[in-house]
Amino acid sequence: MDIAKAAEMQQLDELAIKKYGIPGVVLMENAGHGTVSVMNNIQGPVKNTTVLIFVGPGNNGGDGLVIARHLYARGAHPLVFYTLPPERLRGDAAVNAAIVEKLPIQTIILNDSFTEEDTVRKIVHQHAKYRISCIVDALFGTGLTREVRGHMARVVDMINDLHANLRLPVLAVDLPSGMDADTGNTLGRKVTADITVTYGLAKPAHFLHGGKGIGRLHIVDITIPAAAGKQVQLKGSAITDDIGNLLPDRPMDSHKGIHGHLLVLAGSEGKTGAAILCCRAALTSGCGLVTSLVPAALNPIFEQTLIEAMTVALPASQSALSIADVDYILAAAIGKKGVVLGPGIGTDDETEQLVLFLYRELSLPMVVDADALNILALHRDALMHPGGPRIITPHPGEMSRLTGLTVEEIQKDRIGIARQLCSGCDQEMVTVLKGAGTVVADNRGNWAINTSGNQGMATGGMGDVLAGLTGSLLAQGMSVWDAARAGVYLHGLAADNMAREKKYGYTASEVAAMLPTALTTCRKTRGAEEQ
Repeated sequence: MDIAKAAEMQQLDELAIKKYGIPGVVLMENAGHGTVSVMNNIQGPVKNTTVLIFVGPGNNGGDGLVIARHLYARGAHPLVFYTLPPERLRGDAAVNAAIVEKLPIQTIILNDSFTEEDTVRKIVHQHAKYRISCIVDALFGTGLTREVRGHMARVVDMINDLHANLRLPVLAVDLPSGMDADTGNTLGRKVTADITVTYGLAKPAHFLHGGKGIGRLHIVDITIPAAAGKQVQLKGSAITDDIGNLLPDRPMDSHKGIHGHLLVLAGSEGKTGAAILCCRAALTSGCGLVTSLVPAALNPIFEQTLIEAMTVALPASQSALSIADVDYILAAAIGKKGVVLGPGIGTDDETEQLVLFLYRELSLPMVVDADALNILALHRDALMHPGGPRIITPHPGEMSRLTGLTVEEIQKDRIGIARQLCSGCDQEMVTVLKGAGTVVADNRGNWAINTSGNQGMATGGMGDVLAGLTGSLLAQGMSVWDAARAGVYLHGLAADNMAREKKYGYTASEVAAMLPTALTTCRKTRGAEEQ
């Protein structure tokens, strides 16, 4: 699913209008009509109900006026709240305001001196006559770049108060007002929506930070030609269940030798669990063979726990991986299809030397995670010069160490920071910036936002599972870009399956055990599309 940033959506609108001759007022009509259809499908017939519509100063407000007209045509009683005198509206919004003024649709102007108490009294009076079924937020759309202040901020507060106190559902037009379309950041204050109906394409804010305040997302086709999207050359996408189309084939005559052999360098004294989780995830996600290189003193732990994986005890590495075993490691890498480096390895001096050597010299595709990232953060010049394709998987704290930015700065521009980190690399590189709405970006400018996962994943070991899963997909022959996207989606999907039984309190081990179910679900999606 393609995603358009605000400027890209503006380009698409302009192409539709100027190149393909679709008037802006027609696009607005399609948007409003489509929104009312969504309302009808979700909430049932609107006849003899009241819908409160808050109209802003731009095209988002114009969409709200089209919605009011179509609701009236279906027998509803829309109550329109202008946030400025309607004669001050311009363009297509003004056209629709003029139509509304000719219809028996009740309108109220909320000027600078309006009071919430007086407005709520009018709303309650209307509710007594016709049940209020919904609030429509048509204040601001994707063009908002400044903070919401003054009387518009008070309107936003009133919508949220009505939502909370009267339990009225809120439908946001294109985007909850006060939300930055590109970053998902709140611009001063924002509306909290139960449903968001967006037009043409989804926007980054619909998925970043877990889509907080978006509610259920619906995308309405407003008839922008598909060719326009190709001309704009969109780089962004949402990672959804169609990622199953990229999964490796699993023929009936399969054997372990054709499904990849993954090499795992993970674990140290006190952190053996990281290596175990990583290997388990690789095995439960379909990797043919998994070999784990482990410190010799810890090998008995792995031998007893990882019964399906092979372990190699490194003689010079007693409690942590050491550069002294580099020859053993290079020999073990022969014939492997992918590497995971980093979970739980610690940052000892000899481990640090080993990480830098393997990162720079090993040509195999590699997932670089956890302590390996912390080591690279001390040698930022090395980051851009790997020996082969790389997937780096930082959480915001690790990203902070890699970039020198604060976590707050990173969270305010997750897409931009993820893209910057891997730009300029002289090999294929993909950044996976973990968190709610995980961002995947590569050094060709592509980016994607994951749509699976939930808050129950906020517990130790989840990153180790993701590293093993992603390494498994690499070993099975997927590219770094495809493996990273499929990895984060399957990881989140497995956790979503867990959340059906318990919202939180499940463990990383349980998510690893659920990966076969997630894979099966994605393969069923692929099968359905192929039929």
